[in-house]
Amino acid sequence: MSQIKPQTPPPSTSHVLLSYPAPYVLLVTINRERAMNSIPFAGHTEMGEVFDWFDREPNLRVAIITGAGKKAFCAGQDLIELGKIRSKEVKMSPALMRHPLSGFGGISRRMGKKPIIAAVNGFALGGGFEIVLGCDMVVAAPSATFGLPEALRGIFAGAGGPARLVRNVGIPIASEMALTGVPITAQRAKELNLVNRISPSQDTVVDEAIKLANSIANISPDAAIVTRAALREAWETGSVERATQLTIERYNEALNSGENALEGLKAFAEKRKPSWKPSKL
Repeated sequence: MSQIKPQTPPPSTSHVLLSYPAPYVLLVTINRERAMNSIPFAGHTEMGEVFDWFDREPNLRVAIITGAGKKAFCAGQDLIELGKIRSKEVKMSPALMRHPLSGFGGISRRMGKKPIIAAVNGFALGGGFEIVLGCDMVVAAPSATFGLPEALRGIFAGAGGPARLVRNVGIPIASEMALTGVPITAQRAKELNLVNRISPSQDTVVDEAIKLANSIANISPDAAIVTRAALREAWETGSVERATQLTIERYNEALNSGENALEGLKAFAEKRKPSWKPSKL
């Protein structure tokens, strides 16, 4: 475990486990293995609070999301709970039956500030795949699968996944996945650039994600925030020049006048490792 712990207390959680496997790294584990790590409505609210806290916490720079066990990353919405609500067996206020603004699991529609890596340990279906599509990078176990089975159930993947899938792989592949509901393998996902890397084994998927997270945690936290913002802006707007303009307008002065930009240049000149300060952006 890392010695650098958060400065502020995390939200209390009952659906996810929080741990700190390396300096500046938050690991969020969906802890509902018996329910295939499907997420009930209260779980979405909780996860939204966790990732809002992550963005504010000075001692955290990158997060990893994974699922408990070896079978499922996340099977999507808890359909058992949903069935009980629809059949009136369980009464729930409509106000509590919503995802946070950041989407399914607090990730699928998240803009946020800091990067999240998906460590996909098993199947990522429906909202689970929409979480993956909302992450910045993806490490998959060899046995991982990805799919949008909603249409097979007579419903629609409404947490932002289809639009992001089109952005990443184009209309033909996105249409096949969303309209047939047939999942794809980790290898196929990598061929389609939906996955950065496949771990050597099922057991090493989180370790591989931590290696990737460490590479990000080592750079200036200011640079990570601004670089990510530029990448996401291009993805969202679809205009490479407008994305660049918006990022410069929003961040350029604060980034370049900040202590981390000065430290990075000094460390380079002095041939030493930089000592980064928590981001104030």
